[in-house]
Amino acid sequence: MGEKREKFKELLDRQYDWPAHYNFKCIVKSETSHLVNDILKEHRVTIRASKTGKYRSFTAHVLVNSSDEVLNLYEKVNGIDGVMGL
Repeated sequence: MGEKREKFKELLDRQYDWPAHYNFKCIVKSETSHLVNDILKEHRVTIRASKTGKYRSFTAHVLVNSSDEVLNLYEKVNGIDGVMGL
């Protein structure tokens, strides 16, 4: 496990008592936003378009059982071409 991942995992474990609701956020290019939507489709999601329509921001309210689930969700989304920020 990378050092950044481990530090984020430790931070999550200090801040949350699992299971917990987590607000997952990301920004993605509009043309690949459907892929993020597919990953998050089972959760309550808010999607906002940028002023130009080039990007979409996603905020999902997700019930997770552990910090590992949060990290795995970020890894899935980060694997999509066009993800600009997590």
